[in-house]
Amino acid sequence: MSGIKSDRWIAEMAEKGMIDPFEPKQVREINGRKIISYGTSSYGYDVRCARQFKIFTNINSAIVDPKNFSEASFVDVEADEIIIPPNSFALTHTVEYFRIPRDILTICMGKSTYARCGMIINVTPLEPEWEGHVTLEISNTTPLPAKVYANEGIAQMLFLQSDEICLTSYKDRGGKYQGQKGVTLPRT
Repeated sequence: MSGIKSDRWIAEMAEKGMIDPFEPKQVREINGRKIISYGTSSYGYDVRCARQFKIFTNINSAIVDPKNFSEASFVDVEADEIIIPPNSFALTHTVEYFRIPRDILTICMGKSTYARCGMIINVTPLEPEWEGHVTLEISNTTPLPAKVYANEGIAQMLFLQSDEICLTSYKDRGGKYQGQKGVTLPRT
């Protein structure tokens, strides 16, 4: 691997359609209102979460089973902000749609602003030639309700470029999450 890629490289890749929509700078306020930043950073790209959320609930006493995940485990919410119950989680997706090149591995990591509030974004890879909206899991690890803001920064993508093209990409394997749009639940 040749390492993490810089803001100039990210801008070049965005011009080729790797990130859509693409923000070439770090946005920290909108109309004079401070927000959790998103856009290009020094060595990555800070993504925003969309307005569609699935908030985990135990009202139906469902068993969490990745092979047979029940939609009844969630309450669907479309809003500019949500409250995640204590010790629970929510799913959302990125505003940005990604098309990862064949020689790139992308790692999604939570932003420190949320981590400092006890909210963790699950670390996940975006494999070479994967494309879609990234489904994000936001865990509220605190004993208190926690607020999340739509259309503001939620996670950072780090791009690692290989010196070689991978032999088998996510697309070649026919990956089950290829081309996903919106929040996508577990598949087997």
